[in-house]
Amino acid sequence: MNDTPSQSTSAPDPASPPRRGKFNFWRSFWLGSIPVSLVWVYYDFYVPSNHVTWAEDYASAQQQAVQSGKPIILFFTGTWCVPCRIMKRTVWADPQVEATVKAGFIPVMIDLDDPNAAETVSRYHVRSTPTTILIDPKGNIRERVEVGMGKNDFLKLLGKLDPDGIKVPIPSAG
Repeated sequence: MNDTPSQSTSAPDPASPPRRGKFNFWRSFWLGSIPVSLVWVYYDFYVPSNHVTWAEDYASAQQQAVQSGKPIILFFTGTWCVPCRIMKRTVWADPQVEATVKAGFIPVMIDLDDPNAAETVSRYHVRSTPTTILIDPKGNIRERVEVGMGKNDFLKLLGKLDPDGIKVPIPSAG
C-alpha cells in the first residue's frame, strides 16, 4: 500500500494571530503620490475664465490704442507655460485687475507658438514666458517684465505707466 503520509489541509488554528501581509513601501508610496500629483497637475493647469476683453492681435490692439489713446499690455504666453497659467489664474482672473485693465488699457495675449505673432515676438525681442510689456499707442516700450508676477506686483506695474498724462486707474486694495 501507500506508506507516504497523506497531506491533509488543516484549518488555521483559531488561537494563532491572523497573518498580515508584508508592508510594501513602494505600493504605499505610489498610492499616496497619485492623489498629490493629481492635485498638483490640476493646480498648474487649471485656468479660470476671465472677463478681460482681449484684442485679437497686435495690429488690432494698436489700432484700438490709437483711437482711444490707451496704452497696450502685451502678454506673451504659451499653452505649455505653467507660470503663464498660474498668472492667468491669480492675476488676470482677479476682479480688481480686470476692472483696472478694462478702464485704462488695451490688452493683447500673444502666443509665442503662433506663426502669425512671429513679427511681434521678434520686434519686442521676447525670449521667455511669461513676458509682460506695456507700450504706448505708438508702440514704444514703457515697462517690461520677463517673469511671472502676482496681483499686487502687476497692479504696481500698471500704476507706473503714465504716458502723456494718462492717469492709470488703480482701485484701492481691499
